[in-house]
Amino acid sequence: MEIFSFYTALLVIVLLLDVWAINSVWRSPKDNGSKAGWTVLILIAPVLGLVIWGITGPRGVAKAPTSPSHSKG
Repeated sequence: MEIFSFYTALLVIVLLLDVWAINSVWRSPKDNGSKAGWTVLILIAPVLGLVIWGITGPRGVAKAPTSPSHSKG
């Protein structure tokens, strides 16, 4: 029964990481084709897709707002 609990916990962790990665993909400034490609890769190969995305996907920080109303501190 302990093995089942371990694999269940591992599955839940991978699922949560995949949801987080897909959310990050769709929040990125990339084009929709790239976003769809990353999403498909993560859904088809959850662990491998997550690893590949983690190595090659996220780069840099999103640009700050340029509106004067957002710049007020």
